[in-house]
Amino acid sequence: MPARKMRVELFDEEGNRYTVSFEGQITRDKALRLLDLVELLGGMPSSMSNSEVNKEILEREFSKYDKMRTVIRKHFPLVWFSSRDIQVAYEQEFKEPIGLSTVATYLSRMTTKGLLMRTGASRTLKYKVIANSPTAIIKRQQP
Repeated sequence: MPARKMRVELFDEEGNRYTVSFEGQITRDKALRLLDLVELLGGMPSSMSNSEVNKEILEREFSKYDKMRTVIRKHFPLVWFSSRDIQVAYEQEFKEPIGLSTVATYLSRMTTKGLLMRTGASRTLKYKVIANSPTAIIKRQQP
């Protein structure tokens, strides 16, 4: 997955400009942390709620693939789901249409990358998130 860039510019009452930039693997959690920093600096617009700002940033900064991964993590972290389930959840979450063929393509890519497991026949495919396994185990030596 290519590195993405996110930049936020803030202006205070005195006209000073603050620029915060982030480059790398941007996740929803990292974007929310950046928004918390913006809020601490007093740059959060008072007319918009936190969830409205979060949704606006997600819609602008992330691809459909990234948004779909967010939907899967939020709505289906432990259960089996179909491409139709993802399509419905995506459209409810982001209020934008996504084609069933697009969903199926992205689910196939996620399966190939080892993020999801798949079972069933072609018309009844079900997917499930593969739990992350630890990459290292630290053992203490007994004295």
